[in-house]
Amino acid sequence: MPRSLYIAALALALSAPALAEPPRHDDDRYNPGGGVSYGYADVLRSEPVYDYVRTSRPREECYDQRVQRRHDNTAGGTVIGAIVGGALGNTIGKGDGRKAATIGGAVVGGAIGHNVAKNNAHDYSTTETRCRVVDGGYEERQIVGYDVEYRFRGSVYQSRMSYDPGERLRIRVEVSPAE
Repeated sequence: MPRSLYIAALALALSAPALAEPPRHDDDRYNPGGGVSYGYADVLRSEPVYDYVRTSRPREECYDQRVQRRHDNTAGGTVIGAIVGGALGNTIGKGDGRKAATIGGAVVGGAIGHNVAKNNAHDYSTTETRCRVVDGGYEERQIVGYDVEYRFRGSVYQSRMSYDPGERLRIRVEVSPAE
């Protein structure tokens, strides 16, 4: 047998199994088994689906408010009255009674100083800044999905998707026996 004929016969013998079976992909994405395969469909239409979504944005709101205050220094009046009363009691008392007169004068002077300070208190108004947190949220129109119409092997299908697929859509095709 001539050498060139021998090489041709050998090439034909080695390629026979490849011709008998369709080409297969070892990648499971293309042929995962169980009648599932993947392909591409032509997108005929892709329309955004809108909805109103509430966005919360708290903000601080401040305002000026007039308030009434009362200015009284009864603690200061009590202390000054006690000092003056104690000093007067100390000068009035003699001997062992001096301590008692000093204490009594301090108590009476403190009470008088407290009453005088309370009677001399005065009201005034001032402005204070008050703040509070308010919901500054708003509603805005947002795309929440896409209604997609696509054609695969002559049939037209529709799906709602979370993204715009563009001109072509990768699809999963599953085949199973009808019972």
